[in-house]
Amino acid sequence: MAPRFTVIGSYVSPYVRKVLACLELKGQAYEIDPIPPFVGDERFTALSPLRRVPVLIDGDLVLTDSSVICQYLEDRFATPSLYPADIAARAKARWLEEYCDTHLASLLLWKLFYQKVIRRHFFGEEPDEALMAHAREVEIPAALDYLESQLPAEGYAFGELSIADISLASYFRTAAFVRYAIDATRWPRTAALVHKVQALPPFQRLAQLEDAILRVPPQDQRAVLATAGVPLTATTMGTQAPRKGSARVE
Repeated sequence: MAPRFTVIGSYVSPYVRKVLACLELKGQAYEIDPIPPFVGDERFTALSPLRRVPVLIDGDLVLTDSSVICQYLEDRFATPSLYPADIAARAKARWLEEYCDTHLASLLLWKLFYQKVIRRHFFGEEPDEALMAHAREVEIPAALDYLESQLPAEGYAFGELSIADISLASYFRTAAFVRYAIDATRWPRTAALVHKVQALPPFQRLAQLEDAILRVPPQDQRAVLATAGVPLTATTMGTQAPRKGSARVE
């Protein structure tokens, strides 16, 4: 299938992962410019004036913000639906997606992954150990307590697979890169749901690509993906050197 969509953003990003999972679940082909966080030239700025990834391009339409993109895909391709049909359940699913994109992101992405990976390997800085410890010992457990109270004893959050489940699995996948795993004895519902979603074929395919690029420097990741058969854009909007504060993920 010829790619209909172009996606800009790294496979490692949970926001990008959420969009790619929705595309794959809906059977939509895409090409990708897998630029890492904090990388992007002026062409990227023209497409994403707030310098956010992911970016989705569909013909003349350019969208940023993962939630906007996923809702657009749902509106364009109703089957399989990734939002509950019931109005109240749909609102709750969107809330859990928002909770992931904001609060979980602040903890798992910015206070763990950013500290241990981005600060060290992109900017040559040491992580803030006190910040990470407080996140692990206080803030993340509090977030998991809340999630545990919102999820059913088994299965997906709202019966069928939804954007809420995809969002939760996406963030905890990134947390796994820095060896954070949910304690299934303390938070069994959340752990079981995340495991169930991450075991789905689209998440497994994405995980193989994520693992492959995590082992190599950012400047070599595009070549690794090309070898793996990923449909890449003809050119990249990435720059050689990252610029702190030059890009956002959302």
